[in-house]
Amino acid sequence: MIYPLSGLVIGALLGAFRAKRRGGTAKDIAQWAAVFAILFGLIGLFVLIFVQRSIVQG
Repeated sequence: MIYPLSGLVIGALLGAFRAKRRGGTAKDIAQWAAVFAILFGLIGLFVLIFVQRSIVQG
């Protein structure tokens, strides 16, 4: 369960940092933070599924 949550947090921070560095407004920063949070959360979800399946199979 920790992989999707950490993916959400890391993605939101990375997206906000990227938008702020490019000179975005508050709405731009919020949008990029949300997009990156969703993307990294999905990646974390797939990692969680892979880890769970490898533990059950092993």
